[in-house]
Amino acid sequence: MAGAASVVVGAGAASAQELTSAANEVVVQDENKVMETVVITGIRKSLIDATAIKRNADGVVDAISAEDIGKFPDTNLAESLQRITGVSIDRSNGEGNQVTVRGFGPSFNLVTLNNRQMPTSSTLLEEGINRSFNFRELAAESVSGVEVYKTGRANVSSGGIGSTINIKTAKPFDYDGFKFAGTVKGNMDTSVEEGRSVTPEISGLISKTFLDDKLGILLSVSHAERDSRRERVGSQGWPANRGTEVDKSGIDTSNNPNQTHWLPLSIDVDQHVQERTRQNGQLVLQYAPTDRLTMTADYTLSRFEETDRLNRSSFWFDTDAGGNADADGTVTNPMRANDELNFWSFHNLFETENDSVGFNVDWKPTDSLSLQFDFHDSTSHAQPDGQSSETIINLKNPRRDHDNDPSTLPQGDVDIGLITRPGGRPDIVYDDSGFPTGNAFSSENIVFDLFQTRGFEIKNNIQQAQLHGQWANLSDGALRGINFGAAMTDYQIDTLRRRTVVFAPVDISALDLQFSPVDGFGSNIGGDQNLFPVLAEYDALEALQLAKDQGFYLQNDPTFNAVNEETISAYLSFDVETEFNKMPVSLNAGIRYEDTQVTASSLQNQIIALNYVNTAGRFFEIFSDELTGVAENNSYSLLLPNVDFRMDVLEDVVGRFSYSRTISRPDLSSMFPSLALDARPGGPFNASRGNANLSPLSSDNIDFTAEWYYDDASYASVGYFHKYVQNFIGTSTVVGSIPDINGNPLRDPSINPRPGCPDEVQGGNPDCFSMPTDPVIEFSIAQPDNIQDAEVYGWELNIQHTFGETGFGIIGNVTLVESDLAYDVYDIDQTVALTGLSDSANIIGFYEKGPLQARLAYNWRDDFLLSLTQPQRPGEPVFVESYGQFDVSASYEINDNFSVFLEGLNITDETTRSHGRFPDQIISMEQLGPRFAFGVRAAF
Repeated sequence: MAGAASVVVGAGAASAQELTSAANEVVVQDENKVMETVVITGIRKSLIDATAIKRNADGVVDAISAEDIGKFPDTNLAESLQRITGVSIDRSNGEGNQVTVRGFGPSFNLVTLNNRQMPTSSTLLEEGINRSFNFRELAAESVSGVEVYKTGRANVSSGGIGSTINIKTAKPFDYDGFKFAGTVKGNMDTSVEEGRSVTPEISGLISKTFLDDKLGILLSVSHAERDSRRERVGSQGWPANRGTEVDKSGIDTSNNPNQTHWLPLSIDVDQHVQERTRQNGQLVLQYAPTDRLTMTADYTLSRFEETDRLNRSSFWFDTDAGGNADADGTVTNPMRANDELNFWSFHNLFETENDSVGFNVDWKPTDSLSLQFDFHDSTSHAQPDGQSSETIINLKNPRRDHDNDPSTLPQGDVDIGLITRPGGRPDIVYDDSGFPTGNAFSSENIVFDLFQTRGFEIKNNIQQAQLHGQWANLSDGALRGINFGAAMTDYQIDTLRRRTVVFAPVDISALDLQFSPVDGFGSNIGGDQNLFPVLAEYDALEALQLAKDQGFYLQNDPTFNAVNEETISAYLSFDVETEFNKMPVSLNAGIRYEDTQVTASSLQNQIIALNYVNTAGRFFEIFSDELTGVAENNSYSLLLPNVDFRMDVLEDVVGRFSYSRTISRPDLSSMFPSLALDARPGGPFNASRGNANLSPLSSDNIDFTAEWYYDDASYASVGYFHKYVQNFIGTSTVVGSIPDINGNPLRDPSINPRPGCPDEVQGGNPDCFSMPTDPVIEFSIAQPDNIQDAEVYGWELNIQHTFGETGFGIIGNVTLVESDLAYDVYDIDQTVALTGLSDSANIIGFYEKGPLQARLAYNWRDDFLLSLTQPQRPGEPVFVESYGQFDVSASYEINDNFSVFLEGLNITDETTRSHGRFPDQIISMEQLGPRFAFGVRAAF
């Protein structure tokens, strides 16, 4: 349900479980001296649970607790996590998918499932390959709680500078006897124009114990579908100093002394139609032959499939474009005389299969000694059937010359102005067009341009064995316990990268190509008054089949990349409890040792020559049939200390100090040794390769917090954190030649081209290939390196208050974060910046009394740097603008077993907007629409 009222700050250790259980039971004594236990449930139960855990925690650990069995506060875990102080999320199609913690983006946070490191895989070529877990693949129904460790602990797996997020799932011994919870829900997405207006979501959890609670079994399953539509306008990128006819006289040289200008690659209008199916399941068996021994076996799976049918109308600005640059250097009225319209169709298929098998033994050989052994073998496989994730077709009308056919970009608050003629919208009929019918949007004037297939197939496997031990001091003394353990982790990722681009004269007379009126498009992002008059619609798979039927289909050989990391770790920590001036004090001090061996390898075809295909695009490589392998090795050892100090200053006031050292390992694609080219006629001539010798980022973290618990479910807290981060990864560049398969430098075939070149003929025209007489190309060869240190610091403020017995309550929190690693929008050579850094805030109001529950939640995130790579322009930034969203939910308990509920997400229909270096450099504006859900929940 939207609005996770069970969020707390500073929660953490499982050692508070007994206190939590006790807090949820109130003993009532009537006048006849009969004792009765009243069990607290619902929102108040989750608040009491989390608050009791919080108060007894070591370090700074936030938590969310399920309100009841099978009832998590939000249906998407990321959307629940965003309610936590310091946690904000990235969204995909309006859903939370990845998290940022204290300004550190998704790749800086480690996600574990029941304290096991989880694999992840993504097939999108433009995103690269990182370690970020995608929360949209995991349903919330079987999740009993989430812990966010913001400070390092010796016994917690390393890998998250921002945080380590541990997802806890239900087990049969969590409950006595028989338990069942099930939900049937209908999801209504108001954006849908084709597809189902209501899609189903069904989940269930059943648990049963046998043999006097010595044997237990739990099964949870869920199936969710969603149909949706997105409307977008934007650009594929804003390269620097592109366009030869730009007027720079308006640039303010006090900020931009070199008069750098930015002109868009394209202007796009997109229509997405998406269908998503998510299936989750978990089977857990537990056996406790004695009170001292518990064995658990579990299997967890998820299946995620999403299809995205995208039609895009676009206009591209090549090197001959011009326009007037504003004071910052942004060309807001780009013009191009020799132009064409492009009509793209994408069929994107994203599939992921996640499977995890685990075994756990919890043994207490003596009253003072406890041992836990845990092993799991977990795999995430993207595109398991080997299909390309992206099929892309481009149709066009032929190039033509116009002296007075400018194309203008968004200005002011209008945010859209596209493809306009002087005086208004473009006319459908161009009298001077030269087309057979004079209609630029008539199917007989449209020709096939190219097809492209691309994407990753990724298989990420983790095998991990862990041993944890605790010795408890049963006698008097300040030393209360010793914790120790060791682990072995084998992390393997194998990738297959596909990319084929073919220009072909495919006959499209049989293609079902339609042009629909633009009226009503983008009503909340500026309207349709300056858009193309009509938008093209056709199916990419149908067009690709025409290419196959006519003999134009081919596939380039893929590139193979792999990384293997083998890590051996051990830890030791001490728990101390004492007093200082009659104030209770607790201390946890520990150290973790890790040794990691890294092997990165690649297998790819070698380059024979460069092919001069056209003046506007990039050179195509002509590859050999032979595969060549290369491997690089690295190793590093680390010591990760931590100290957590807690003092009960007053009976209801707690102060904390924590120091820890944490790490984040490099993104996986940054270590692949394979070489990639991006060379274009006339330049730039770029190349990139990975670096297996990267060191992990490390951070020394300091935290101070003060917490005031003035009621069992009410508190206020303030915290300050400061992180000193080393080894931030950026890009270093060298200039030099790149050899072909024979060891000779690659050459430029576009200088003094041969007759008939460039040529888009399928397979390539050999006359347009680079030859020994052509000039040698000097490439800018980029590779990632550890090049910078930085500091990140900020404040976290939180209040949680219940208004007595009225049933009303409120939760509010604010995170303010700063860093000295900011992005300089005027520096075109900057390659390092902290992505995800932003302030955030939440306010949640709730009511729970009798059978009625209701919540209203508002989540806000300030603007932030999302990436240093635009869709088709590496090295240029993407900023996401500030965004706030209202979510609402309400439920009514019909009786002890059944309840009905209603949920609303983004109820005020907010839109998203991202841009390049400056607000006028639009990358994407999206309109998604509100979503609603209604359903019935049963629990026995």
